[in-house]
Amino acid sequence: MKLATMFQDVFPSLFRAPITERYPFERRETPDRLRSLLSWDREQCTGCGMCATDCPSQAIEMVVFDKKARSIVFGLHVDRCTFCGQCTYSCKQGSLTLEHGAWELASLDRGNLMIHLGQAKDVQDVLAGITSRVPAPPPGETPRPSDPPPEEGRGVLPTSEVAGG
Repeated sequence: MKLATMFQDVFPSLFRAPITERYPFERRETPDRLRSLLSWDREQCTGCGMCATDCPSQAIEMVVFDKKARSIVFGLHVDRCTFCGQCTYSCKQGSLTLEHGAWELASLDRGNLMIHLGQAKDVQDVLAGITSRVPAPPPGETPRPSDPPPEEGRGVLPTSEVAGG
């Protein structure tokens, strides 16, 4: 690079105001087409799981306790999500949308980057590690008692004792 060419680029910038923005103090309005945090509408969701199946980054987890009662927990790994929008295209019910206002998603703690949405009791069960529930019997029907545990000392005998040896 010739020295004269370099000076042609440098000298004009000495007399202009800087282009740098003072970001945290002066914020710009977010663009309408920006894809950021995923929002989920529990009332429209049927729990089919297509969003979790089609997610290329495996950022969506869905736990369905009861489809009829809409007892569903929707989990989103914000740190894995690439905001591609594939889940919104896969959802035929329209329960998923990519918002454009929440774009400051950085965090120092990775635990803050996992979001669970759903009814409070269902979310607590998922956080406790419960991923399925035994359905209650229909009204008027008594639950069948489980088989009693075998008594100590009773059970299958070793083959040597059975043969009389």
